Amino acid sequence: MLTINLIREKRDFIIERLKIKNFEAGEILDRIIAIDTERRDIQTRTDQMQGEMNRISKEIGSMMKDGKKNEADAAKEKTYKLKEEIKNLSDKLIPLDNELRNEIIKLPNLPHESVAPGHGADDNVKVREGGQITVLPDSAVPHWELIKKYDIIDFDLGIKLTGAGFPVYKGKGARLERALINFFLDEGGKAGYREVMPPIMVNEDSGFGTGQLPDKEGQMYHAGLDNFYLIPTAEVPVTNIYRDVILSAGELPLKNVAYTPCFRREAGSWGAHVRGLNRLHQFDKVEIVQIAHPDHSYECLEEMVSHVESLIMKLGLPYRILRLCGGDMSFTSALTYDFEVWSGAQKKWLEVSSTSNFESFQSNRMKCRFKEKGDKQTKLVHTLNGSALALPRIVAAILENNQTETGIKVPEVLVPYTGFDIIN
Repeated sequence: MLTINLIREKRDFIIERLKIKNFEAGEILDRIIAIDTERRDIQTRTDQMQGEMNRISKEIGSMMKDGKKNEADAAKEKTYKLKEEIKNLSDKLIPLDNELRNEIIKLPNLPHESVAPGHGADDNVKVREGGQITVLPDSAVPHWELIKKYDIIDFDLGIKLTGAGFPVYKGKGARLERALINFFLDEGGKAGYREVMPPIMVNEDSGFGTGQLPDKEGQMYHAGLDNFYLIPTAEVPVTNIYRDVILSAGELPLKNVAYTPCFRREAGSWGAHVRGLNRLHQFDKVEIVQIAHPDHSYECLEEMVSHVESLIMKLGLPYRILRLCGGDMSFTSALTYDFEVWSGAQKKWLEVSSTSNFESFQSNRMKCRFKEKGDKQTKLVHTLNGSALALPRIVAAILENNQTETGIKVPEVLVPYTGFDIIN
């Protein structure tokens, strides 16, 4: 979330920047500033009264030593009144603090200066593309037919066991899925990321820390009895490793990679655009997360973009990289690059990764800070994450783009992981 100091000092700047995200912030900012002004006034009066009470308390001892009992008793009575007034003022601060926070968390993160205005996907900016668009014969079929033909992923069985959007991977389909997970994790390790295996359920504090809660409950699966949430991405638990932590500048950047299953209720209904692996309620994903020094976070972002790009290139998939416009960005992001791969049989681009810099938006919610050497003051870190990669659409593109009359060729880089080079 945005800091109160930034809001007070740069109200007009925030209004202009959030227009890029098509968000009108003026009324909320005015409420925030009014609440904070009242809160600061009460805090100032409380501090003044506390100082006065401390001063009188010291004088009482001197009065008693000098035999001035009446004056001492009067001073004591005054401290009792001051204490009561301080308590009354403090009781007013708690709801004001809560009201202030509830207003601030309504504000999205400010977009980076490079973010273009726009309302949706059509306004995103293509950064670059790579690979050769796959040209398939007329007999080519989409992946949802291939998986039935080779019996490698079973949606009907998933519906029987759970419901729509929960596929069962079988035989070479399961091996391919596991191969991709291991390949992505190994590549992350080679790039300097520490592998972690976090829980796939988180508490409310973790959901709040990365910005999923309180306003996105409907998009997450909720275990009500224990008040835990199934994670929509490993970003949530991995980033929250550093919640309420003070780091040293010398530790930064911290780089972690994690595989988890991910769960999303808002995966959509059945239809042509969500068929097969295109959109699921449960899916596998490898995530990279960095905790970075604010001076170097955009260098870290470019490094992460290059890492994700290298994975797609090694799989031999045609791809393009888009810089999202303001209207297509997430609530929490300052700058996001989306990666899309070409699906040869569907003849369309499929998103497989979002790689983002959140600057200090998440770290302010998580209270994750760092200290420079020799500096007593703490500063907020910058947080970044990216899908490296989300598996379902990668699998869809691999199956479709590599289909032949004799079977589906496995990308060469995966053969040491699968143990086979063709699905037939």
